[in-house]
Amino acid sequence: MKKLLSLLLAVAMVLSLGTFALADDELTTVRVAYMPNLGSAGSLFVGIDQGYFEEVGLDVQVYEFQGGPAEIAAMASGDIDISQIGHGAHALCIEGQAVIFAMDHTTSLSDEVIGNKSHGIETIEDLKGKTVAVSSGTSSEVILHSALAAAGMTVDDIKTVEMTVDTMTTAMVSGQVDACASWSPNTVVLKEQLGDDYICLGKNADFLDTAIFPSSYITTAEYAEENHDVLVKFGQALNKAHDYRLANQEDMAKSLATHVDADLDTQIAALGEADWETITEVCGDMDALKTVYETQQNVFVNTGRLTEDQLVPVEDYVLFDVMQEAYDAYAEAKGE
Repeated sequence: MKKLLSLLLAVAMVLSLGTFALADDELTTVRVAYMPNLGSAGSLFVGIDQGYFEEVGLDVQVYEFQGGPAEIAAMASGDIDISQIGHGAHALCIEGQAVIFAMDHTTSLSDEVIGNKSHGIETIEDLKGKTVAVSSGTSSEVILHSALAAAGMTVDDIKTVEMTVDTMTTAMVSGQVDACASWSPNTVVLKEQLGDDYICLGKNADFLDTAIFPSSYITTAEYAEENHDVLVKFGQALNKAHDYRLANQEDMAKSLATHVDADLDTQIAALGEADWETITEVCGDMDALKTVYETQQNVFVNTGRLTEDQLVPVEDYVLFDVMQEAYDAYAEAKGE
């Protein structure tokens, strides 16, 4: 009887130790918002598919949105922990609604102002008095303001109608609007659908001599304060995903097409929608990253989104300490 009792106690102890071991190995769940395009979700899904987030102890659960402002609202309500935003929503970070903890890429090339030639539009000046679809607070709004300003115009010269980028694609094809400010891969679809009536009236690349259009991962100040280590781990995995993304761009397109149930050819056609390389070169250079965000502030001032008085030091909303720790962790893991 004593031998049986001792055996049962030993088994119980082993099971108990096993339970604690499993608990130690549990992944931390992180709820992440993304938009269904390569510039927003490419590195995210690469990191998931390649197991990079699991390697650092994170279980990433993804949620699709149609724009950065909606993502930030979801974080504020506690429904989302982390979001990937395009360059337009960075203005909300400057205004104190979120903090940036990782740069996803330095330069978006996906935004365009698109006109319909059959509506009498050949130049940006032809938009005067025309109806233009735009998604406020997003990168599409920034490129619209930039294109108009280059022609000596403002939004007061046009009739804007608020739409998400997916609905404006339908509105353009059906002729409900004269033009729109959108981003890839919607621009790819529009080019296919409109054919000879498609005309680009302005795009990111037109303004790179004076502007830059980064995309970033963000969170709330509260979440950042309570989950510093989680953000560092996320950034570490993201750095690894950036390297894979650059070297395997068609694989990234296939990954996104699978996750969002999108047409693969459309995603491959959109591979040029961002500069995938520069972030892999400067991710450990905090001075270079700071310069990107400082330059971006000028874009918001020049387009009227923000005034000089609204600008704050980038250190107020960019967590360079998290970025540095994430880079150091990834460099150490690579044996550098």
